[in-house]
Amino acid sequence: MARLIYDPKAKLEIREAAAYYEACREGLGKAFLLAVEAAAQSLAEHPLHWRRIGGRFRRCLLKRFPYGIIYSAESEFIYIAAVMHLKRKPGYWTKRLKR
Repeated sequence: MARLIYDPKAKLEIREAAAYYEACREGLGKAFLLAVEAAAQSLAEHPLHWRRIGGRFRRCLLKRFPYGIIYSAESEFIYIAAVMHLKRKPGYWTKRLKR
């Protein structure tokens, strides 16, 4: 299984979304975090399973929540560039690719 490396902004997106969902309903933030964890586990085990969305990047969809994990499968690790809401500002995360 590949090692996951999160962009710091992706970690912030996860925390902010979890806080939003928790404010909406108690326990929903935790459910969001579990969905992110399950999706990350899936892409770590099968990194080429998900659809390519441009260049070397792919998008893994979360179950139950309108979010996707934007990542690239490198030879020794998986770089998670964003955890984005699917209906807001598509492509905003491409500014992070200057790494």
